[in-house]
Amino acid sequence: MANASGLRSPPPRSDAASPRPKFDTDLLKAYMKKLLSSTLQSNTWPEHKDRDKMKAWIKEIGERIKERMVEIQPRGFKYIVLTQINENLGQGGRADMVCHWEDTDVVAQEMYANVRRNEFSHVT
Repeated sequence: MANASGLRSPPPRSDAASPRPKFDTDLLKAYMKKLLSSTLQSNTWPEHKDRDKMKAWIKEIGERIKERMVEIQPRGFKYIVLTQINENLGQGGRADMVCHWEDTDVVAQEMYANVRRNEFSHVT
């Protein structure tokens, strides 16, 4: 089915509920909040020469969140974890896009802000 711009849209979904269970994002978000705080609160923004330290934080946070997701719901889901750590230099702007294919698809986001150090972490 094509719309006026010529783009094709998928056929409408039926009103029947998905037989799959819904992932418990509340459990995951609580874990994410604790993890971000415990990992980042005592650290400072690294100098340019120490950027490998930040890469290690990003990798550790992403891996630990994915491990927790598998603990919460080990079967029936595909997981994507995106981790960003940004320095706040007074600028603003953020854009997120989420696509859901089924009623059971969910997104869990958590943002940690270390205000006195101008550092922000965002995990989706």
